[in-house]
Amino acid sequence: MNTAQSTAITTVAFPGCEPRLLFERTGQPREDLAAYRRLGGYRPLVDADSLLREVDTGGLVGRGGAAFPLAIKLRTVRDNAGLAGRGAGGAVVVANGEEGEPASIKDRWLLRNRPHLILDGLRLAAAIVGAGRAYVYVSDPESAHSVETALDELGPDALGVTVGMLTVQPGYVAGEETAAVRAINGGPAKPTDKPPRPFETGVDERPTLVSNVETLANLPFLQGHGAAAFRSQGTSLSPGTFLATITGAGRSPVLYELPHGMPFTELLALHGVPAEHVRGALLGGYFAGLLNRTVLDTTLDHETMRRLGSGLGCGAISVITDDCPVAVAASVLAYFDRENAGQCGSCFNGTAAMAAVAGALRDGVATTEDVERLRRWSVLLRGRGACATLDAATNVAASLLGQFPGEVATHLDGACPDCARGAFRADRPYQAEAVRLA
Repeated sequence: MNTAQSTAITTVAFPGCEPRLLFERTGQPREDLAAYRRLGGYRPLVDADSLLREVDTGGLVGRGGAAFPLAIKLRTVRDNAGLAGRGAGGAVVVANGEEGEPASIKDRWLLRNRPHLILDGLRLAAAIVGAGRAYVYVSDPESAHSVETALDELGPDALGVTVGMLTVQPGYVAGEETAAVRAINGGPAKPTDKPPRPFETGVDERPTLVSNVETLANLPFLQGHGAAAFRSQGTSLSPGTFLATITGAGRSPVLYELPHGMPFTELLALHGVPAEHVRGALLGGYFAGLLNRTVLDTTLDHETMRRLGSGLGCGAISVITDDCPVAVAASVLAYFDRENAGQCGSCFNGTAAMAAVAGALRDGVATTEDVERLRRWSVLLRGRGACATLDAATNVAASLLGQFPGEVATHLDGACPDCARGAFRADRPYQAEAVRLA
């Protein structure tokens, strides 16, 4: 087991799984250039096309939430830049480290502790798509300082691409890819209507790759070890390892590096939570909604979660033990009501309406008609708006009604014993920043 603990959050690599993203710290809060080079970082790139083939064969998918194949994004941006007749340097690459999910800390940990790993991945992505400019996009000042320090250590022109930094105010919608492009272009960090997508027209109207920092952090491993080694962990459809932020269950947050496909019960055992205490889990940050105790029979991979109508998302998992799932859902929906961009009427009004019903249900004053309205909204509002915030809210509402019908019925009767003792309420449920990062 690879464990690091100081004043920072605990990080753990799954036993028997050699860590690729976490590292054993030896008294230093961050990995400097010399330490990263000793691990083989910043290897010369001989053939960008060969690396793209390794990414494709390796099956690396995005770690920011959507799990979209990175090779497709890389190839599309490269081809669009060429089709646009802009030649070398026509594309732009954005390392997206604006971690909008309150229950996730993986991106901030990487940015603060392993900035060179991210910059190395950014360099490789830029070489593949032929980008002349790149940006690191964050909302955490400590992350920004860490990356700026790493850039100073490297010196100008060391990466073969001009790298800029942009720090915005944090927000749930600020990490959406069109919000990142809009902010870099001088606007507010809020999503825009699609199409066009950034891979078509992004920063300065150039084809733009927006990729999560954890996704980019896997590229140096693929460059150094190849697709077969990358696939030595994980499943055939969800290869590699991923960073999982585990919160809830009355325990401090822990950041794990896990192989895709591991049983959820093995994660619980590693985290020290008895399976018999688990009522369910909030998955993928807030986006994918809730699962009941069927989560105990799952494995942590994209294909399994999709079959259940859920998802791994950004790898954030909040384990629900003593908290009432109805109250948890009400708090998450209230968060979406506060955090939506305020640009789309369907989202602005829809999140408010769903939050109001969920809050009334938690408080034992909702009616059967209210619940039926919530059920209808969870279907009809899906897919509307400029970003996925409304989809996230409908996921939470639909999963509450589908996964916890008994608890919903109990609340309609006003007889929930958990909420009678004091209902769970949180502005940012299971927020992972409770423990300070290095």
